[in-house]
Amino acid sequence: MVGDPLATADCLQITRDVGFDRLLMGGKPYTTSCPLPFQADSVKTARDVTRSTLRRWGVPELGDDAALVVSELVTNAVRYAMYAGGRREIQLLLMRVAPHVLLAVADPSDEVPRPKEPDFISENGRGLYIVETYSQCWGWDPLARGGKAVWALFRTES
Repeated sequence: MVGDPLATADCLQITRDVGFDRLLMGGKPYTTSCPLPFQADSVKTARDVTRSTLRRWGVPELGDDAALVVSELVTNAVRYAMYAGGRREIQLLLMRVAPHVLLAVADPSDEVPRPKEPDFISENGRGLYIVETYSQCWGWDPLARGGKAVWALFRTES
């Protein structure tokens, strides 16, 4: 992650406080969890769930940026879950911790997400650059059951 070290430290503390393993069980206020099948059209489902959840939470102004970021995260999860042995589940998680919205995509791959130098001519390799550009910060956390949750944090206007 690149950017303000203080903001990055704040983001990391927020995600550590969240505890993705616990949240993936669901049932918390201002938390939406959606299992996604291991297929390309899960990207559209994730965008739709993200936009409708943000509208319901009263922060529709985040909809376009968050939908773009979640598209990239789910695309990466589908791509890299292909190489993970065993289960093939992907899960979208959105959480409102005012004044922030955290979105995360959990997948069974243990492969660490690594940003690439963006190639603006190529059709791939720009995903994490887009995530970094449109979110306040992003990162990933390993899950106790294996795999990881890749997350992005957005700041709301309210």
